[in-house]
Amino acid sequence: MSNEAEKIFIDYLAANGLSMTPQRKVIVETFLETEGHFSAEELLGFVQLKLPEVGLATVYRTLKLLVDSGLADSLDFGCGVALYEHSYGHEHHDHLICIRCDKKIEVLDDVIERRQEELARKNGYTLTRHRMILFGLCPQCREQEE
Repeated sequence: MSNEAEKIFIDYLAANGLSMTPQRKVIVETFLETEGHFSAEELLGFVQLKLPEVGLATVYRTLKLLVDSGLADSLDFGCGVALYEHSYGHEHHDHLICIRCDKKIEVLDDVIERRQEELARKNGYTLTRHRMILFGLCPQCREQEE
């Protein structure tokens, strides 16, 4: 577990009257080692390679703590299952999702980011966070359709 992320998580737990259990430690370490987008069930599979007795409910509770502490994001890509990704130490990005094959692309665009800030200011808002998810057909699926 990275020292900074570990400190953030431990401080969050302490501020909320919780402690770092051995199960939480393995889940958090595994989460931080796993890149990309993954479900709680997928994370459980990785965790159980290290600690077989961990259950899905414990993974879900720990993922909620990771989200609440700012280390993780929970995403709804319209597939009926929440997916998780790192937020701490990773640059903000938006997503393009193929509606046929479920391919996910992370996109960074400074112009879009500035425009979102302008829209918020124009309407009297101060942005604290945001998420943009665009759905469509990827080039491969569009090609198959034609």
